[in-house]
Amino acid sequence: MTTQKASFAMRASFLLTLYLLSSLHNAYAATTRLSASQQKKTEAREKAIKMAKMRAAGQDVVGMTKEAAELRSYELRKKKKKGILKRREASLAQVLFPGASPEEYVAGERIPAFVELVESKKTQLPFEYYDLPTCPEPHEKIQKRFKWRKNLGSRLMGHQHKMAPFIFSAKGDVSCTTLCMMEVGPKNIRWMRKLVDRQYRINLTLDQLPVLMRSKELNYAVRGYPVGFKAPPSYTGLKEDEFYLYNHLKFTVTYREEPEEFEGIRITGFDVHPVSIAHKVDNVKVEEGKILENSSSSSFPTCTRDSSPVNEPDTYLALRSGASGEGMKVLYSYEVDWVESDIPWADRWDVYLVGSPDDEIHYFA
Repeated sequence: MTTQKASFAMRASFLLTLYLLSSLHNAYAATTRLSASQQKKTEAREKAIKMAKMRAAGQDVVGMTKEAAELRSYELRKKKKKGILKRREASLAQVLFPGASPEEYVAGERIPAFVELVESKKTQLPFEYYDLPTCPEPHEKIQKRFKWRKNLGSRLMGHQHKMAPFIFSAKGDVSCTTLCMMEVGPKNIRWMRKLVDRQYRINLTLDQLPVLMRSKELNYAVRGYPVGFKAPPSYTGLKEDEFYLYNHLKFTVTYREEPEEFEGIRITGFDVHPVSIAHKVDNVKVEEGKILENSSSSSFPTCTRDSSPVNEPDTYLALRSGASGEGMKVLYSYEVDWVESDIPWADRWDVYLVGSPDDEIHYFA
C-alpha cells in the first residue's frame, strides 16, 4: 500500500512538472511572438515615417534612382503579395507574370523593338503603326527567342506585333541618326492633325517593356508617346490652333550588370523623349520611304554625331500644307542612350503602376 502511494505521488509530481514546463514554454512563446509582432510594428512605423519624409522632401517615384525605387516599392507593398491564406512578399514580375524569366544580352547584340497599336483614350478606334506616314517596316526575320506568345486580345483583334524601324544594340549608344524621308500629302496631313487633336499615342516595346515618357519634375510617367502636340493661338500668335509632329525620338535604355549572378546585361527600363524639329536638308536628294544608311552628317546639319535635336519653338515641325496646297516632306530620326542602373530586373514593372493613376496594365493570362 505504501509502495502504491509513493508511485502515485511520483507520477503526480512528474505530471505537475510537465505542466509547469509546458506553461513556461507557452508563456515564453507568447512573449516571443508578442516581441516579434511589436518589432514588426516598430519597423513598419519607422518605415512609414521615413517614406513620409522622402515624399515631403519632394522625392519622385518615377525615376531610376535607389530612392525612387524604394518609395515605389513601399507604395506598391500591398500589391506585392502572393498567396491566399498566407500572403508573402513577392515582386510584381512574379505577381503579374508568373513563370517569366529575364533575358540576358551580350554587348553589341541586336535587340528588336516592336510597334503596337496607335491608340487614344478619347476614341475607341485604334490604328496600326505602319498606317501612319512613317518609315517602312524592316524586312529582317524575327528570331524565335523574340517572338511573342499572342494573348487572347491580340488573336481576337487579328493584331500582329511588327518590328520597329529603330536599331537597338546592347550597350550601344546611337548618336542622332536619320531614318528616312517621307512625303506626306494634304489628305494625310489633315488625318495626322486629327490624330494629334484626339491625343493618339504610339506604343513601342523593347524586351517586352512598353516605352515610357516620364518626368521627375512632375512625378509622372505614361506609356507611349504622342503623335504630336497642339499649340493654341495664344502660344503661336496665329488665328487658330497649330499642330506639330514629333519626328525625332530620344530613347534611353537602362540596364543592370551583375557578373556574379548572370552573364551580360538585363534591361530594366525603356524611356523616350519625343522632339519636333524641322530638319535642315542641304541640297541632298533622298528617295522617299527608303531607309537611310550611312548618311552624311553634312547633308543633315540638324542631326549629327555632335548635336542632338531639342524642342525649340523656332524649329518645330508644323503639320501644314504648302501655300499652293502641296504636301510636306518629313525627315524622321532617332538616338539611343544606354544607362547603367541599380534597379533589379524583378522591380522594373513598379513604375508602370505608380507613374500614372489612369494608366493601368492590361494583360491576359
